[in-house]
Amino acid sequence: MGVTRRQLLWAGTGIGVAGFLAACGGGDGDPKGAAATDASAAKPRSGGTLRVGALGRASAITRDPHGTQANESDYLILALVFDTLTVPGARTNTAPRLATSWVSSADLKTWKFKIAEGAVFHDGTPVTAEDVVWSLKRLRGTPSGAARLPGIQAKNISAEGPDTVVVVSDYANAEFPLMTRFASFVLKKDTEDAAIAKAPGTGPFRLDWFRGGNARLVRNEHWYGPKAHLDVIEVTMFETPQAMTNALLAGQIDLASNAGAVAARTAESRKEIQVLRRPDDMAMPIVMRTAEGSPFADERVREAMRLVVDREAMVKQVLSGYGNVANDILGTGDPDLAKDIPQRTRDLARARRLLKDADFDLSKTYELVTTEDIAGLADSATLFANQAREAGIRIKVVKQESGAFWDKTWKAGDFYTTYWGTNDSVVFFASKTMVGEAGQNEAAWEDAAFDAAYRKVISTADPKKRAAALGELQQIEHDRSGYLLWGMADGIDLAADKVRNLPKLPGYGRVLLEGVWLR
Repeated sequence: MGVTRRQLLWAGTGIGVAGFLAACGGGDGDPKGAAATDASAAKPRSGGTLRVGALGRASAITRDPHGTQANESDYLILALVFDTLTVPGARTNTAPRLATSWVSSADLKTWKFKIAEGAVFHDGTPVTAEDVVWSLKRLRGTPSGAARLPGIQAKNISAEGPDTVVVVSDYANAEFPLMTRFASFVLKKDTEDAAIAKAPGTGPFRLDWFRGGNARLVRNEHWYGPKAHLDVIEVTMFETPQAMTNALLAGQIDLASNAGAVAARTAESRKEIQVLRRPDDMAMPIVMRTAEGSPFADERVREAMRLVVDREAMVKQVLSGYGNVANDILGTGDPDLAKDIPQRTRDLARARRLLKDADFDLSKTYELVTTEDIAGLADSATLFANQAREAGIRIKVVKQESGAFWDKTWKAGDFYTTYWGTNDSVVFFASKTMVGEAGQNEAAWEDAAFDAAYRKVISTADPKKRAAALGELQQIEHDRSGYLLWGMADGIDLAADKVRNLPKLPGYGRVLLEGVWLR
């Protein structure tokens, strides 16, 4: 977890995180953060146009960086045009971006972020602390703002001079810099909602045009970070992985982003196509609503559902082997993922006993709602329904159009599939989706012991205390949360042979393309 494990306190050194990393020789000391190095690459070449395909649906298009980005295409465009304060790092979990350093108070409640020197918006206007403050307050005011900025009230975000942002948490939070990596996109102060679509960003590329989910981005010559190699990035939205893969094989695009296992299998025999795998990149859990009145409110029923699934078969059939079995704990990429919690395996006999003890009605048919937003998601629902039938559970898979799913089912349905295109830390997912206050609490789960363990984790910088609390948190999640996480899918990009230095980091890190160049 890098920096967030050994926080720098005002009461101590007074140096920023970036300086600390440089002193230790263990971090990403430049704003680009996530661009990984291709060991086989020659000297980078400047120029050229990268044609990128990304998945998306017209009904789910958003131009708001603080909105819900259900489309891969939107996610990619926004990440290149707008900067977040921090990004995932190759050698540390949190690396500098628009914020070059950060320090906390001794009680881990107050955080100060220093804005990158020379940062300007695409229209040439300097980025100030007031712009960042306004952007964070706007983010906090969104429906999911509490989850994206946990424990932060808008009134407690302020500027200290022209280049320092001060954020005061309601409680001690040693992990706060990590929380800023995902959605802390910075806009110009007082940008009206109607003008968001054309608002200038601060990122390595600026928007030239956007039409129907497709976009053309040109290099930002005034970016504060290392100059991007590419002149232009053209993004084309595809509704299916198959269509995107066909476009790559036909030479119509150079990169198929997050194409999925089936596409990888199709392309593996083509020597002119690179298959880039990011292990355990995407979570596709089944969500069971835990609130009173749901068929899954009884934790014995949720445990039975987790015992019904054949995880090995799911990975083999749904992911074509491009993935790994999971153990119902989100955040499998965390180096502190619990190793002492036994892997849950299929046990139909115990599942039947639990269902009987919970008086679960096996005469009913339960709807499992899914979408075809990403490859394999609907297939996972269908295969799970078939497996559950062996325990006497009747499940009807309902495929819902993307827009309707996110508007009506997500966070409200009793039984549905979801997905997270990032394999972040255990604490990240706890803060976003499981603590009682989480704005994206997908299962409506409220567990006082879990919340208490979470607070213990984030309120200390002591490694031993943190490890103990994190172990407790993971055990509770494994035993009684609303998630059935059967496996983790590999992230898979397909690229023409000329594409070099593609990011190898999972999640948000994979869409940061400023280090890519064309041979």
